Amino acid sequence: MDRTKQLKAFDDTKTGVKGLVDAAAGGVVDIPNMFIRPPDEVAEDLELGRTSLQVPAIDLRGIDGLRRGDIVKEIKDASEKWGFFHVVNHGIPVKVMEDMLNGVREFHEQDVEVKKDYYSRDPERMVKFNTNYDLYMSKAANWRDTLIIDMLHNYHLDPQDLPLVCREATIEYLNHVMKFVETLFELLSEALGLEPNHLKRLECNKAKTVAGHYYPPCPKPEQSLGINKHTDASFVTLLLQDEIGGLQVLHQNQWANVDPIPGALVVNIGDLLQIISNDKFKSVIHRAYGNATRTRTSVACFFHGVATPPKTYGPIEKLITKESPRLYREFTVKDYMMKFYSRGLDEKSGLNYVRI
Repeated sequence: MDRTKQLKAFDDTKTGVKGLVDAAAGGVVDIPNMFIRPPDEVAEDLELGRTSLQVPAIDLRGIDGLRRGDIVKEIKDASEKWGFFHVVNHGIPVKVMEDMLNGVREFHEQDVEVKKDYYSRDPERMVKFNTNYDLYMSKAANWRDTLIIDMLHNYHLDPQDLPLVCREATIEYLNHVMKFVETLFELLSEALGLEPNHLKRLECNKAKTVAGHYYPPCPKPEQSLGINKHTDASFVTLLLQDEIGGLQVLHQNQWANVDPIPGALVVNIGDLLQIISNDKFKSVIHRAYGNATRTRTSVACFFHGVATPPKTYGPIEKLITKESPRLYREFTVKDYMMKFYSRGLDEKSGLNYVRI
């Protein structure tokens, strides 16, 4: 069977990667060819080293007091050097985070006939489930399924559209995340040397997409990836991950593990913030490995700014100087996202679309 037919047959089951695992008596021993990474990609990967350095963890306790200046400096350093950092004491209750992860897990593990109703590749559908948004474009499919809540063009989410099994947990989590992200954008504004409300005025937190990823056990994780190396088409991404681990970031040409910290959220700088900060903050390549024996669950919230009606973004004027001339042209989020979704996740950064 040629690759396209194989992909189509897999897609038509509407059961995702978990369906493959469930259908295999005694577990999947071999993974289908469409999930196996190309040899050149594996070879290129082997040339990159591994580092024991850890992504910075920033304690937000005392944010409204004397520690604020120190916290802003830590965020500035992490955003410039890593593009990733953990935050602890962020104000989102541990139970709310646990319920969100459990809700995503329960959605993916519920009766397949109920789940099939949500299976879709329709870009207009706000709440859907599928496997690999770029299934037909990527060089190798990734070993994961995703529940997607797409609020890129429509900012109002009707709770009734959410799957019952995770409805309450999702609404509660999003309510807390929206409060926290306002604080985060204040800190990022200050870290750029701007007024605290600068990024808020640009409405960087307006449109968002939530991706509830589910990575079933992968019998040969060295042959496949949970998610290909990529940068995010967002201003920032907030990641909630369970205790399994598997996330890695590329730091100084070496892969660094982003080991889970209980109660922490992972913040990563996206392409759009790198652009408007005129390269002061970095959007870095990251990926996720599968686990041979355990299921991994994570929830990513991508904040895209204003997509509808089209709003123009570009490098912030105050950050352009004789020493730091403008590096990017203006763009709309809608155009940027259309280009992002028109290619495979394993291709080059979208920053080149708008680089001068």
